[in-house]
Amino acid sequence: MSLLSVLFPSVFPALALAHFVALLSPGPDFFLLVGYAARYRMRGSTGLCVGIAIGNGLYILLAIIGWGILRQRPLLFTVIELVGALYLLWIGSLLIRSRPQTLSGADAPSTCPGFSKQLLLGLGSSLLNPKNALFYLALMTALLGPSVTLLQQAVSGIWMTSVVLVWDLLIVMFIGLPQIQRRLTRGILWVEHIAGGVLIVFGGAIVLRFLQSITF
Repeated sequence: MSLLSVLFPSVFPALALAHFVALLSPGPDFFLLVGYAARYRMRGSTGLCVGIAIGNGLYILLAIIGWGILRQRPLLFTVIELVGALYLLWIGSLLIRSRPQTLSGADAPSTCPGFSKQLLLGLGSSLLNPKNALFYLALMTALLGPSVTLLQQAVSGIWMTSVVLVWDLLIVMFIGLPQIQRRLTRGILWVEHIAGGVLIVFGGAIVLRFLQSITF
């Protein structure tokens, strides 16, 4: 038995591909990153990337060691989902209320939020979306199967968490490129307002779905 077969399950290529394809579908984390990276570039968004990756890693860990907490307690799932919806509405409102500011001067990076604030913001965005837990649970149970070892689950989890971090950093790096920044200089408020609006739509849809569920 080779070292690769010990570390990686036989279906790892399919798992990695399915996970990466899911990353290509923009969600709340993506629009939060875009909104911040457009104004603060790498310096003001790295913590967001780390926080989002940690949040994904924690949900992967939950999927590995026992995700039944959410499955057996639907009320807890609903509470987390509603808190997440309010969180998205709050972040979206902050982006929509952004004021004009230049991106090309030395003043832009100096006014960016600190790393710890970015970290908590990204962590909150990721953890307050319990669908992340269900996604990883479905992905790992459907593809890995019952014969997968704990080591293989751990390696797969580390891989997916690392891919989330690298992918988000690449997005921030791309948006922070000088040529991209020059294009964004005139439309920075539009970028932030659109990103904020999308987050509000995500949050509003969750609240609306909850209200409909208790009405009917």
